[in-house]
Amino acid sequence: MQIILLDKVINLGNLGEIVKVKDGYARNFLIPEGKARRATESAKAEFEAKRAELEKAAAAKLAESQALGEKLNGATVKVSQKAGVDGRLFGSVTNHDIAEELGKMGFKVVKSQVRMPTGPIKLVGDSKVSVALHTDVVVEVTVSVLGETA
Repeated sequence: MQIILLDKVINLGNLGEIVKVKDGYARNFLIPEGKARRATESAKAEFEAKRAELEKAAAAKLAESQALGEKLNGATVKVSQKAGVDGRLFGSVTNHDIAEELGKMGFKVVKSQVRMPTGPIKLVGDSKVSVALHTDVVVEVTVSVLGETA
């Protein structure tokens, strides 16, 4: 299926590009998320009319993400979990927990933006995770897990 990208999509293209993708990917993800439209003649003409407006919105979104990234880069998030005497957690610290703590600190972050390369944290101590605020803005955050004895 031919689509017009309305936003930058990783491994696919930038705003305004016309690309061919599998039908299911377009129907089930790109179009419902507002990241693309079918590339019909009327849609192409409508896109060209709105191109400047969409580029301006994308630039504003990128600038906002960069400003938030400047504040968030190198921040430390403290999370308390119940732990045993050997330092292993009863459970784990997930991207949901980290996003919730960042929200309490005043940063607007969704759990899907928190990237944990080694999976959930299961030990007491400091760990590095990355937060992808935008496709072009990824910052490092330190997560400090504090153990509570039961």
